[in-house]
Amino acid sequence: MAESAPSLTEAFAALGTRRGRQDPYPLYEAIRAHGDLARRGPGRLVVTGYDACARALRDTRLHVQDRTAYDAAHPAWRSHSSLRAFTSSMLYSNGPDHTRLRSLAAFAFTPPRVRDLAAVVEGMADRLLDRMARLGAGGDPVDVIAEFASRLPVAVIGAVLGFPEEDQVWFRETASAIAVATDGFSDPAALHRADAAMDALARYFAALVEQRRRRPAGDLLTTLTAVHDGDPERLSHEELMGNLMVLLTAGFETTSFLIGHGLMIALGHPPYAHRLRDDADFADAYVEEVLRYEPPVHVTSRFAAHDTDLLGTAVPRGTRLTLILAAANRDPRRFTAPDRFDPARGGAPQPLSFGAGPHYCLGAPLARLEARIALPRLLRRFPRLAAAATPVHRDRWVVRGLDTYPLALGA
Repeated sequence: MAESAPSLTEAFAALGTRRGRQDPYPLYEAIRAHGDLARRGPGRLVVTGYDACARALRDTRLHVQDRTAYDAAHPAWRSHSSLRAFTSSMLYSNGPDHTRLRSLAAFAFTPPRVRDLAAVVEGMADRLLDRMARLGAGGDPVDVIAEFASRLPVAVIGAVLGFPEEDQVWFRETASAIAVATDGFSDPAALHRADAAMDALARYFAALVEQRRRRPAGDLLTTLTAVHDGDPERLSHEELMGNLMVLLTAGFETTSFLIGHGLMIALGHPPYAHRLRDDADFADAYVEEVLRYEPPVHVTSRFAAHDTDLLGTAVPRGTRLTLILAAANRDPRRFTAPDRFDPARGGAPQPLSFGAGPHYCLGAPLARLEARIALPRLLRRFPRLAAAATPVHRDRWVVRGLDTYPLALGA
């Protein structure tokens, strides 16, 4: 007898398990079977359809979870320094506060500024590839996530912000621990580790800010420090710390996962690896399809600050919405054969991997640039690159990517 399809509750419960998080896509389809906008208990909606997610992300009556929302849902949240930092940032702000905080950093991520970083990214990538060659010279496997996919985005965002290069490895470990806080209260032990990491990072940031006061430089850290010192109401100390933390963590982890997934897919499909090596124009379409097929960010949330509706479904004030972006990116009504990786698909909408609307990811152009440079360069440098072990995904849901991927360089 065939097994019955899981209920909405059962599918969500499975996403809370390690097995479910390692391969969540069948569970997303089980959730989609209950409708694009499925009611998950009183005052809760889960959204899997592309059009509904796109509309929700752009509806200004649907807010990100800010301090007010945390007060209502988790009254004890203020005891966690990692959550306090997130809610002091542009990521967890709405309306005028979000516009104010975003505008202070946006100049560093404009298309012309990002294009100017191409040579910097290329130089950093080449130095890391030289390091990989030394590590693998004796034939030992090299973990491409630890040695390249993570180090490159940390180096790039560190250069934008103005952080010392020698601290990059520490940044990766610390920021990864803090990023667990985006999963909320699902893992209390991990949340406490995130608090300890945030406390260490705040002390580090405070020392760097003091250095920039004494010795200004042409970086984003200097700019934000000057704004705070000139007008604390425009950028408070808590907001300065929170935004530095978000720019660092969001600026490296999602890009690391994008590069890791892109490489995993290429090595599993050799014709794509060959085209990335040989066709200078192929990387653009390839990276866009990686973003659709294996996005770094799988889920985000909104709550209704006012009554609204989504494609005819009433969303009363106070409703909480879970937007499964990874499911929206595989909506069969918007993408032909959505479970097939196909960089040549034409006419499809842009994936929602970086969000949409007011909270569209500020660093999206930089992430795309890094992946477009990193993947062809890596594959050209090591043309006989091959997996030495099965890649392992990090045990996370909200932000999902590879934790380890040992490779034989074949050089």
